[in-house]
Amino acid sequence: MSSTTASVRRKSISYAKWGYLFIAPFFIVYLTCSLIPLLFTFYNAFFENYMDGLKQIGPNFVGFDNFVTLFTPKSSGTIEIFKFAGNTMIMWIMGAIPQIVFALLLAVIFTSERMKIKGQGFFKTVIYMPNLIMASAFSMLFFTLFSNVGPINQIIQAAGGQVFEFFNNVWSARTIIAFINFLMWFGNTTILLMAGIMGIDQSLFEAAAIDGAKSSQVFFKITIPLLMPIIVFVVITALIGGLQMFDVPQIISSGKGTPNNTTKTLVMQLNAYIGTSKNYGMAGAVSIMLFIITGVLSFIVFRFTEPKKEKKGGKK
Repeated sequence: MSSTTASVRRKSISYAKWGYLFIAPFFIVYLTCSLIPLLFTFYNAFFENYMDGLKQIGPNFVGFDNFVTLFTPKSSGTIEIFKFAGNTMIMWIMGAIPQIVFALLLAVIFTSERMKIKGQGFFKTVIYMPNLIMASAFSMLFFTLFSNVGPINQIIQAAGGQVFEFFNNVWSARTIIAFINFLMWFGNTTILLMAGIMGIDQSLFEAAAIDGAKSSQVFFKITIPLLMPIIVFVVITALIGGLQMFDVPQIISSGKGTPNNTTKTLVMQLNAYIGTSKNYGMAGAVSIMLFIITGVLSFIVFRFTEPKKEKKGGKK
């Protein structure tokens, strides 16, 4: 009797504790490095907490005063939070749209059974390599190339032209920043889209070829609809990364957002609050606004790319 009971107990041993043990490090790191700092950021947003010279002011509870200050127009009449958010979105759109379109075309070409490109492994490695280079290194490279004494201006002068100040012109500075972000991330996007296309049932493409469908019809009627979940993922992650744009414009503009704060992003302003006056209250307010903007834009992207449900019997 006792041996049978012992056998039943051995069979009913739960190994769930080992699962909890293996996932515990993730939750510990997330709790200490992400969740607690996030909650502390929300806490700081409602307090006056900064350095005035060597004197620490606060923390004093001020309610929504930090947000009021954030949306108060400056002497020039501009509301800086809107300007910096606009700068961020413009430079993100300039880099993200070409990035996704170019990556999608490359993904379709590399996965095409008709083209059968040789050496795909080599090309995949080459297009992904810029993603492995630090943003600071990329930024310094382009800063050197387009500086007033750099190779690009030397070529312009050799051709009989005048020195063009790329970093003192609004659209050339923004274009360089967007191009750097494009170069850094299009390889990663291409790999993700290729994985999505290869996950589509190949019999669908074969059936379309037998039916005489054109390449454009296959692309828009089969590839794009079935790839939409991956495209949504790519767009949302690119959006989140774009709104957190910092290192490239920081280096290109020497941290000043030149010319005339047109390349200054939200995170650059957040860093300015932390780095100069240690104004954790205003930095927390900017962080919350960044969080809200990211959430709203991600929701809009998700809603507009969500497949429409078919109506049945007059109802959705």
